Order: sequence, then structure tokens, then C-alpha cells
Amino acid sequence: MRSLMMAAGLSFAMVTVAMADVEKPPVHLIPHRAVYDLSLLRSEGSKGVETARGRIAMEFGGDACEGYTLKYRQVTVLDSGEAGSRTLDTQTATYESGDGLSMRFKSTSTAQGLVRDGVDGDAQLRPDGSLNVRFKQPRHDTFAATGQPIFPTDHMKRLIETARKGEHTYSARVYDGSDDGKKVYETLSVIGSKIEPGAGQNVEEPARQEALAKVPRWPMTISYFEEGKGDREPAYTISFELYDNGIARALKINYGEFALKGDLKSLEIPPVTSTCQR
Repeated sequence: MRSLMMAAGLSFAMVTVAMADVEKPPVHLIPHRAVYDLSLLRSEGSKGVETARGRIAMEFGGDACEGYTLKYRQVTVLDSGEAGSRTLDTQTATYESGDGLSMRFKSTSTAQGLVRDGVDGDAQLRPDGSLNVRFKQPRHDTFAATGQPIFPTDHMKRLIETARKGEHTYSARVYDGSDDGKKVYETLSVIGSKIEPGAGQNVEEPARQEALAKVPRWPMTISYFEEGKGDREPAYTISFELYDNGIARALKINYGEFALKGDLKSLEIPPVTSTCQR
């Protein structure tokens, strides 16, 4: 009898967990346009950056049914007594399928107005977890990687799912097509405690709008490591507060020798027209 009762109890528990998983709402990332003003947060060394200014402008759109689009531009002006003034301009446009299995990307990078890098390609994730990339620019070429990498939008959705569970770390291999398009970054994300909707006294004016008033957020720090590096120092680190709908504020980018902060200058959230239920 005791065994029967235990079996019945286990069955009930399993059904309850299964129902909870079914009822768990999916992560919905909302379309938005955000602008961040950049300034110098920290600089190290006598020959380091003395001042910095710039701007990040990004436009995110789409949904899990139609796929996600991102247009991103970062212009940074760095001044130092040793090297003078440098202007770096990076522009990226991507499309990621809603199932997270394919991505199209195109990016250009200029320094002092001269094109430094440019890449245009298509990436596919195979059923075995491998990555295949075909490039159109700067020349027809291919790149492959194993180890189940994921794309940036899928990465963000997984971070939110992890944060919802109350977990505080998440590791993933991420491919974003940056640099020459032939790098997969190993990432480690540290997630802080949940910030309840409306909490915080120093939130920028654009983040006080109604669309965010009832949305929780989490402090996050993501470290990006290059594969095969023995010292295991991150190539760069990004910190921000991520809302449950994918909007970010309180941006900080740490490049090692110097760090930038990004203050949310403007935020536009168009009316929701999508009927996607995924």
C-alpha cells in the first residue's frame, strides 16, 4: 500500500510539474528603438584614453513567428594624449529566425572614416549542434564550428528565462558574426536579484514610460571570452539592466584598458501589432 501511495504521489507531482511547464509564458521581446549616449567610465595606464564620447542607436523588431531584426550603430570618439583622437564607427544589421536556427548578418567598421572591416554572411545551426557559415563579403568563404553555439537574440531570451527561474549564472557559446565573422565567443553571464516593476529612484526619463512600469528587470554582466585563449581574460564585458521584454538600460561596456557607460537617451516603443502566440 505504501508503495502504491508513493507511486501515486510521484505521478501527481510529475503531472503538476508538467502543467507548470506548459503554463509558463514564453519570453516576448518587444520592438523598440533606443539611443544611448556614451561617455568614459574608467581608463587605466598613463597612455590610456583620456576622454570618450559617442552614441549607440539600435532598432529591434519582429517576433518569434516572423523572426527578429536588429539595426545597430555605435560611434565612439576616443581621445588620448599619446594617440590623439580616434573615431570608430560600427554598423550592423541582422535577421534571426524565430526558431533560433538561422541568422543573416552584415556589418561594416570604419576608423577615421576608412573602412577597416566588412562582413556579409548567412549562418545555420544544424541538428547536431554544429554551425555552418557562408560569407558573401569580403570574399566567398566558409566557417564552421561545433559545440552548440546560439545566436544573440536566442541568447537574450535564454537569459530572461534563466532570470525568471531565480538562477544567477548562465553559460553559452554565442555566435554574432562580429569582427571577421569567424569567432564563437564563450560567454558567462552573472544575473543579479530581480528588480520589481517601478523600483529604482535614478531611472532615466525614457525608462519611466508606461510600457516599462509593470515590467521586472535584472542586473546582468556578460563576459565574452575568445576560444583558445590561455589567460581566460574576457575580450570584453557588458553590464546592463535587462527588462523582461528585452529592453536594456544602465549600459556599461568594459574593454579592459577603458570602460564606457551608456545612458538611455531616448526610447520609442511602437504599438504592438503582432498576433504571434509563440
